[in-house]
Amino acid sequence: MVDHFDARQGKSAAVLTREAVSFVGHTLIAVLILFLIVLVFSLAHTDPDAVDPKLFATGLAFVVPLLGGFLVAKSRQDQTARFVWVSGLLTFSIVCVWVLDLPTGSGLCERCGAIEKLTRTFFDIRHGSGLMSGDGLLIGTWMPLSMIGYALGARYGLD
Repeated sequence: MVDHFDARQGKSAAVLTREAVSFVGHTLIAVLILFLIVLVFSLAHTDPDAVDPKLFATGLAFVVPLLGGFLVAKSRQDQTARFVWVSGLLTFSIVCVWVLDLPTGSGLCERCGAIEKLTRTFFDIRHGSGLMSGDGLLIGTWMPLSMIGYALGARYGLD
C-alpha cells in the first residue's frame, strides 16, 4: 500500500517547482474565469425583477469555472489542477480573519457577533453586512467558489 502522506516522494526540486507554478497558474485561471463572468455580467443589463443578479452570479461563479476546469484538465492532463480547492479554502480563511477584524458601526453590521458578521458578509444576498464595501460576496464567496468549482471540474476532466 502506498502512503500518500509520506514526505519522501522522491521528487526533485525542478518537479516540485513545476507543480507549484502549475498550481498557481490553475488558481489564476479560476480567478480569471470569475472576473470574466463578473465583467460579462456587469455589461449585460439584466432585469433585477426577473432574476436575482447576485444569486444568478453565485451559480455562475461555480458552474462556469467547473466547466473551465474540466476543459483545461481534459486538454492539459495536469493532475495539479484538482488541488486548486485548497486555494479556495485558504482565500476564504484569510478573508474571514480580515472581516472579523473590521470595525462595525452605524449601518455596518452594528452590534454583530462573529458568526453574524461572517454570514451577513458572505452569504446574505439581500441584507449584507456592509463590511468590505459590499464586496464580501465577490471576494469571500465567489472567488473561493470559483476555485472549488474549477478543481471539481478538473477532477472530472482527468478521469
